[in-house]
Amino acid sequence: MTPSHAPVLLAEVTAALQPRDGAVLVDGTFGRGGYARALLDAAAVRVIAIDRDPDAIAAGAELARRYAGRLTLHEGRFSDLDTILHDEHVAAVDGVALDLGVSSPQLDDPERGFSFRADGPLDMRMEKSGVSAADVVNAATESELAETIARLGEERHARRVARAIVAARREAPITRTLELAEIVRRVVPRSKDGIDPATRTFQALRLRVNGELEELDRGLAAAERVLSPGGRLAVVSFHSLEDRAVKHFLRERSGGEGVSRHMPQRDTRPATFTLASRKPIEASAAEIARNPRARSARLRVAERTAAPAWAAAQVGGHA
Repeated sequence: MTPSHAPVLLAEVTAALQPRDGAVLVDGTFGRGGYARALLDAAAVRVIAIDRDPDAIAAGAELARRYAGRLTLHEGRFSDLDTILHDEHVAAVDGVALDLGVSSPQLDDPERGFSFRADGPLDMRMEKSGVSAADVVNAATESELAETIARLGEERHARRVARAIVAARREAPITRTLELAEIVRRVVPRSKDGIDPATRTFQALRLRVNGELEELDRGLAAAERVLSPGGRLAVVSFHSLEDRAVKHFLRERSGGEGVSRHMPQRDTRPATFTLASRKPIEASAAEIARNPRARSARLRVAERTAAPAWAAAQVGGHA
């Protein structure tokens, strides 16, 4: 596995799930199998791996053969854990790992359209089906684009970007990644930290195209339902919107503060998780030097209690 494809915080995620002989673990974002392989090598565990990207499942075929009987691959979404485990005749699991966002192989392939560093079709669809980023860019209204870029990209210049997109598409449809990146760069000042001005707009479109925050909400609730008492949840996020949603969910479910700062009362339902730590685990300087993608990674870990899942609760902290 090349450094660009190496999963971040690998040792920390593996340790967090506490693999032991006979355990059943879920790798909800298989990618190129880094977490799954580490878990399978750590103990005689069974890993049920899920990925919505058909390329990831195809690339994992050799790994599944190598760990025959212990590694099962499913093309699908981690929010569908209940259905997938039912099909596997598994009632509950001992650990769930989620590595959120886009994978390095997706970023590295210009034809997938996730990156603004190389030219490719403006696609961004993890499942290679449905509405593409080009569809959104060319069909959404200016106000819809501004709202998406502001909310999902946390871009201060969202209105300016939306206006520039609409002006450009009047001349011709926007269909290429570098084309869109240049439109954004012309209207968004370069920041002092060196982050490309197109970063936030591309993030916003990717999140919208793939419904990633909604998927995260459903996936966290699904993990709560399928984890056995004592089972571990380990979630790696890469930007503030993801981390905020995970933090909110786990704090709420562990008996922490209420849903809103204006409603300080706590939910009276029993806590379904205990936090391994209130603060996220971050990558070491050595790992960041090996893999710059690890710089923004945050790992949050929690352990399932015996309390019933909050089936009717509203989840997610990104609204």
